[in-house]
Amino acid sequence: MSHTASLAAAFAPYEALAEQLLPHAVSGNDGSHDAAHLIRVWKNALRIHGSEGGDLRIIAAAVLLHDCVSVEKNSPHRAQASRLAAERAFELLDEHGWRTAEITAVAHAILTHSFSANVPPESLEAKILQDADRLDAIGMIGAARCFYIAGRMGSGLYDPLDPLAVDRPLDDKAYAIDHFETKLFKLTDGFQTAAGRALARQRQERLRAVLGMLIEEI
Repeated sequence: MSHTASLAAAFAPYEALAEQLLPHAVSGNDGSHDAAHLIRVWKNALRIHGSEGGDLRIIAAAVLLHDCVSVEKNSPHRAQASRLAAERAFELLDEHGWRTAEITAVAHAILTHSFSANVPPESLEAKILQDADRLDAIGMIGAARCFYIAGRMGSGLYDPLDPLAVDRPLDDKAYAIDHFETKLFKLTDGFQTAAGRALARQRQERLRAVLGMLIEEI
């Protein structure tokens, strides 16, 4: 079995769709937006879908292609990433013979999933993708991804003189743990579905525990 086919098996019951789309699903070398991220987002989406419903095929395609265009976090074009990914997804699904209405639904979900884009999701499928993707930004995985991205961007872990920014402005470009306050702890308030909100509360507690343990050790 090929590597792509092995990865595709994680997207059951849409293994065939995953095998088609995975070669186009990840661009660049960002380990926080790789195949492992897609699989985690799919698992999150399945859990939310189990409570909320929605068209699972649309959700699967949106999960697989939501990061198909890579734009670095520190790029001035970061806010355009989801629009570019939605446009690329439209092209790919059109090539695979999807109906226009289905492609439009997938593209909308991809466009609106991004925090940076600041476009509200209107369909249930779009809300599920946004929640599933944001769940991967909090909790233990969220902390790991935060530190990984900080390393890619050349940031420090924390300010040695004032790690919790008591007497200085928060600066998540300079210090990784500042990102917890500037963005990650705020994500929970914006979840779109009841199931997503419940999962987010659990992961928020884990994220606060990670920060608390880190502070204890420094």
